[in-house]
Amino acid sequence: MRVLIIEDDVSLAELMSYGLEKEGFTVDICHDGLEGLTLALKNLHDILLLDRMLPHLSGEEILKRMRHSHISTPVIFVTAIGEPLEKINGLDLGADDYLVKPFDIGELLARIRSVTRRTFHHSAPFVLEFGDLRLAEKESRLFHRDDALLLSKKETELLSYFFRNPNQILSRSQIMGNVWGPDAEIEDGNLDNYIYFIRKKINTLDTKVRIVTIHRQGYCLTAK
Repeated sequence: MRVLIIEDDVSLAELMSYGLEKEGFTVDICHDGLEGLTLALKNLHDILLLDRMLPHLSGEEILKRMRHSHISTPVIFVTAIGEPLEKINGLDLGADDYLVKPFDIGELLARIRSVTRRTFHHSAPFVLEFGDLRLAEKESRLFHRDDALLLSKKETELLSYFFRNPNQILSRSQIMGNVWGPDAEIEDGNLDNYIYFIRKKINTLDTKVRIVTIHRQGYCLTAK
């Protein structure tokens, strides 16, 4: 699971990152509201830990713009503002949970587990299958036996395209045109980044399913 921490307290951000990475999370950190918004709108992360008081742009504004852009990534406010009305306001803005500083790293991990469980229970059933993997598009989860991985929206869209075209060599232009759209202005390296993220997640599962690179041709989803 990939976590984005948007927190201007450098020591606290590093402490949270250390605790999460010990539990197997991949963590990105930024300390500025505008930079945090840019990263959040890329929709690369599975969950956001968001401070409310940030330089240049508040956490509330980041959350508003995320939800306005239809980005449903779970958000936990992590803030020193603990008044009941402020908690209610934060949740009404679209946050999934609210954690008041100071806190124990164990409580943070429990909150993350709780939020991801709720995401699972309120989502649609399995949609696509390949090999021993199942992909639930609407809930952005990849299942293998009793294991489940949370994907970002774009990871889900990309993997869905592979699931619908298994055992076929898909060119870069095919993939980018179908997943991002034929007129989308994106950097070519974006595809490589997403393939890397998905491969890294699949490699944590005991499965033979792989996205393989076909030299000078593209990529192929295979279970060989």
